[in-house]
Amino acid sequence: MSNHYGVKLSKLIDEFGLEVLRGAKNYQERVIATEDVNRPGLQLTGFFDYFDPERLQVIGLVEITYLSGLSEEERRRRFQMLLEQEIPALIIARGMEPFPECMELAEQYDRTILRCNIPTTEFISNIVTSLHNHLAPRITRHGVLVEVYGEGVLLMGDSGVGKSETAIELVKRGHRLIADDAVEIRRLNNRDLVGTAPELIRHYMELRGIGVVDVRRLFGMSAVKEESNIDMIINLEPWREDAVYDRLGVEENFMKVLEVDVPVTTVPVKPGRNLAVIIEVAAMNNRHKKMGYNSALEFTKQIDSHFDQALNGNG
Repeated sequence: MSNHYGVKLSKLIDEFGLEVLRGAKNYQERVIATEDVNRPGLQLTGFFDYFDPERLQVIGLVEITYLSGLSEEERRRRFQMLLEQEIPALIIARGMEPFPECMELAEQYDRTILRCNIPTTEFISNIVTSLHNHLAPRITRHGVLVEVYGEGVLLMGDSGVGKSETAIELVKRGHRLIADDAVEIRRLNNRDLVGTAPELIRHYMELRGIGVVDVRRLFGMSAVKEESNIDMIINLEPWREDAVYDRLGVEENFMKVLEVDVPVTTVPVKPGRNLAVIIEVAAMNNRHKKMGYNSALEFTKQIDSHFDQALNGNG
């Protein structure tokens, strides 16, 4: 699957500790924009139908063993067919030595040759996971993301409603801040969203009347986290006397974020309400629901049972 996001080859080299055997011109700036990786066994036999040159190419013990059985001239021809394609890089797994013909043609066609020391299948699995993460669909939303009892809670609402003040109270109570003001959200699969903060404002929080504070320095490393799953959304809104609020919590509402349904709860804000405690309870309740227990439904069942017994008794 491809999308318009990308990751520089240099970032992957640093992430996996890849050894650069030969670097093409400006190879560090080469952008990888597909999360698929190719093991070019068929291509080394000459079959290039449906070949995607934008993918990273990885060869391991099987390919090296096959090529070792060929003559030097035949190996040169096979590598020429592969390296004349504008591939981003050829990665040799298991720390194996490249063939001289490979390095010769990489020089001729200005291709990047990299090497890793781990088994081929393990490396492919790891780098596909990494590319999936780097290239995941994403959006940025205005809000505050905190982790409360292991649940990622995205606080949303109009500016000035008290999102940051509530988050700082949660941090004081031992929970962790992920992002304030701007939350970058990535969809990892059909049901998981992960939120983080833009690099520029990570660990910072704006409190009206005080200004910008560094939460990590004020409260310590345990008060912040780089990223978190988004398990629920709490929408903070000013209390309205004419509004009807759900008192039982039987109805479940969801908000679509990157085509993923996320449970959403509206919490009215007015002086005297301890929002931090309310959010703690909401996070624990959401966790119980995921584990199969819904207190609102249990309560309504008890009420229904009580009235049934009362009616049968009267009858």
